[in-house]
Amino acid sequence: MTTLAARWDFSGAHVLVTGGSSGIGLGIARAFHDAGARVTITGTRAAGTDYAEDLASFEYRQCRMTDADAIAAVAGALGTLDVLVNNAGQNLPGGRSEYDPAVFEEVVAVNLFGSFRMATACRPLLAASTADGGGSVVNLGSMSSFFGIAPVPGYGASKGALVQLTKTLAVAWARERIRVNAVAPGLIDTGMTRRMLGVDAMVAPILARTPLGRVGTPADVAPAVLFLASSAARYVTGQTLAVDGGFSIQG
Repeated sequence: MTTLAARWDFSGAHVLVTGGSSGIGLGIARAFHDAGARVTITGTRAAGTDYAEDLASFEYRQCRMTDADAIAAVAGALGTLDVLVNNAGQNLPGGRSEYDPAVFEEVVAVNLFGSFRMATACRPLLAASTADGGGSVVNLGSMSSFFGIAPVPGYGASKGALVQLTKTLAVAWARERIRVNAVAPGLIDTGMTRRMLGVDAMVAPILARTPLGRVGTPADVAPAVLFLASSAARYVTGQTLAVDGGFSIQG
């Protein structure tokens, strides 16, 4: 069997992954660490040791993405930064309906406003990056960026807006050698989706529409993020890469 494996070298780079304490964010943080980067992650708990996962390989900062002061504090403590991965997000917080305007607003505040605030706070550090290709922002979109998914109007609106924000910041920050791209995962096996994955009536239609015929994993998403952050993508900006097993190409 032929093994085709990409090898990334982020030695000397400093990477910030918001929401890197679990799920897709943790998978991305581990991939950057394995590629030699210094990795800082954020989470909502007081310390990295408060999580079941072993986060000892990372620098941990507590940060709620609705807290502008906390976002500024995280950015202010970094010193240097080459890559920002805006991964932190939520849907249906506490099982509450996103059709409640207050819940809708809360979800958008985390997924969109929080990502914008973090990118803006990190902008001077990214502009100062000496990485080949310049500083890089990679936002995490979703299939709900492109398709209407009835239970999550707030999540979908915020993720759709994040794709547009990616384009706008790519244009606005290009002169500072900051590239801005996004990754839009399909259905990925994480703590956020695990309850849904246990309901065949919900998962079967998605798999039927997915040419590769399976649910993805964080390890499927991370390489796309590393590519977009790397010098191999030095001429790529403003793009959203779907990592969805082909879900988005089916009619």
